[in-house]
Formats: sequence, C-alpha cells, structure tokens
Amino acid sequence: MRSVTYSMNVSLDGYIVGPDGGFNWTAPDEEVFRFATDEVRELGVHLLGRRLYEAMLYWETAEQNPSIGFSTLEFAALWKQLPKVVFSTTLSAVQGNARPASGGLAAEIERLRAEPGDGNIAIGGATLAAEAAALGLIDEYRAKVHPVLVGGGIPFFPQHERQVDLELVETRTFSSGVVHLRHRVTR
Repeated sequence: MRSVTYSMNVSLDGYIVGPDGGFNWTAPDEEVFRFATDEVRELGVHLLGRRLYEAMLYWETAEQNPSIGFSTLEFAALWKQLPKVVFSTTLSAVQGNARPASGGLAAEIERLRAEPGDGNIAIGGATLAAEAAALGLIDEYRAKVHPVLVGGGIPFFPQHERQVDLELVETRTFSSGVVHLRHRVTR
C-alpha cells in the first residue's frame, strides 16, 4: 500500500512560514535542493492545498528562465510530470498535471491508495496536513529543519491534543546546517 508522507521545510522552532508569511529562510543550497529533487522522484502523486499549489505554479514554466541551472531544470521536469490533486474551495480551475480534488481528503487518499501505481502520496501545506493528521492518515513525517528561529507563523505540526508515537527512520545533516528528519508513525 502506498504511504502518505508529509514533508516540508521547518524552522527550529517549528514553523513552515514566519509571522509575516515569509519563508525565504527555506531557500536551499545545491545539496539540499538535490535531496528535495530525489524526494520528488519517490512520489506517485502530490496533494496540495491552494496556497502551496499557487506557490508551486512557478515550476510549471521554470524551464523558460534562461538563467536556471541543470538541477533546477531537473526538478522542474519532475514536478511538472508529477500528478497533483488540489484541495481548494476558491479555485475553479488548475493548471498543468493537476486536478481539483473530487471529494474529501479521506476519500481521495483511500481512492489513491487503492489505485495501482508506484510512489508515495505526498501531502503539502499545513492546513491540509493538519486535516490528514487529525484523521490518522499520515504514515511518515519528513522535516527539513532549518537553523533559524522565526518566532511564530504557521506551525509544521498540527495542534492536536493526542499523542502520536513515531519511529525515527532516517536522519541526514547537510553542510548548511539543515537537518532532515524522517519519522514513521507507529501503529
């Protein structure tokens, strides 16, 4: 069965964006960028909330920028071909290899898990991930922890009053000080 993963950049104090809505502190160096590209290779589909979907639209036309390098082109090609499902109550249409969600999150994940195919089901965006976590649908948490304290904003982890036991599966420290942590939910 395909795993559902939640992977985002996060500040050391636990936020995916700061209090001003900014996330410029997540700009990866080449080493972290290559790692993120390899993570995208493992995916079969990506579920996104509206805000993340709109932020990632850049990658639909990134290859048109003559100044981008090979690794950026490689990521753009992988991202463009990756099927995406967008959860939004305000968007009437989506672009590229994306489709609007046809049902609720639990139903969509159940349908995707039942379909034949390789690759994990990724969830992006704190609001969507919080809903998936509340429903017990996340199998793995993957955090790229950046060495910065932003002091508030949107938290990586949903604020639930329940314990979720995790098993450490992988760690990696990058030369930039970013630390990748991969935890599997124990069931």
